[in-house]
Amino acid sequence: MVELVRQCAELKKLGHSVVMVSSGAIAAGREHLGYPELPKTMASKQLLAAVGQSQLIQVWESLFAIYGLKIGQMLLTRADLEDRERFLNARDTINALVENDIIPVVNENDAVATSEIKVGDNDNLSALVGILCGADKLLLLTDQRGLFTADPRKDPNAELIREVTTIDETLRKIAGGSGTTLGTGGMATKLQAADIARRAGIEVIIAAGSAENVVFDSLSNEPQGTRFLPLPEALENRKRWILAGPAATGNIVIDSGAVNAVIGKGSSLLAKGVIKVSGRFARGEVVRVTTNDGALVAKGICGYSDADLSKIAGKHSKEIADTLGYDYGAEVIHRDDMVVIQD
Repeated sequence: MVELVRQCAELKKLGHSVVMVSSGAIAAGREHLGYPELPKTMASKQLLAAVGQSQLIQVWESLFAIYGLKIGQMLLTRADLEDRERFLNARDTINALVENDIIPVVNENDAVATSEIKVGDNDNLSALVGILCGADKLLLLTDQRGLFTADPRKDPNAELIREVTTIDETLRKIAGGSGTTLGTGGMATKLQAADIARRAGIEVIIAAGSAENVVFDSLSNEPQGTRFLPLPEALENRKRWILAGPAATGNIVIDSGAVNAVIGKGSSLLAKGVIKVSGRFARGEVVRVTTNDGALVAKGICGYSDADLSKIAGKHSKEIADTLGYDYGAEVIHRDDMVVIQD
């Protein structure tokens, strides 16, 4: 922890802004209380988080103070990111800290979060925080040197992948489970986080946290670990919120013609291309858009509820008003309210 703080202090000296997403609240609480035997309930985890979060922030505060740096704590849940106004408020807070030369230290608010509002792991949380603050780089530190062609703990011939331009199924299969009993994330969650961040124009690096000067080297053209290049066309702010904030509440299956229109032409999604609707969602909520075989195509804000969309699925736009007795426009999801996920 001291070494990470030292490197962050060096970055600050060079004029860079630093935001830290810190894990370990529950583990810190368990250690501080002497590893108590507790019931395996959500309340027990929240108890440990409540105790551990204060311990954790005290350590970070004391370490950054060695270098004359001030920190500010931010505790977030997915609920803070799902609501557009709360998302903007969180963004304003983190930007205010940065602008006033204070290092934000962010963690999930495990003391109050339930399974419904948890991001779930700090890898994905860090990607969402990167989007919040408009970061240029996201550095994900782990116990491995980066992403390998196979699990290096099991295969001595595994090779480090130095650079990634496309995240495909091959890479997802390579990514394994959690490498530690203390954390909730493994290489798979880091890959998810990298995919989210790079779509917002953020370069991502996965590297070993114990490696010498790993934070400082992330600024170079040849950083340690695996480097994920950002997509050429970064998303605008509203689409970043769609990508980062709301968890999808439903699913829309579309036909091949609609897939080609959405991906290839950047078109809006029309009712005629909808095959099937599942899940419960109201008008204005975020949904997943998939192919008939389940491949994710996009996320977007749906202009119709699940009940209405089920009635107009497959119909021409001019038939919507006759079918429902009203319409909210020709588009089920407007292209301005949709983020295409497929590369």
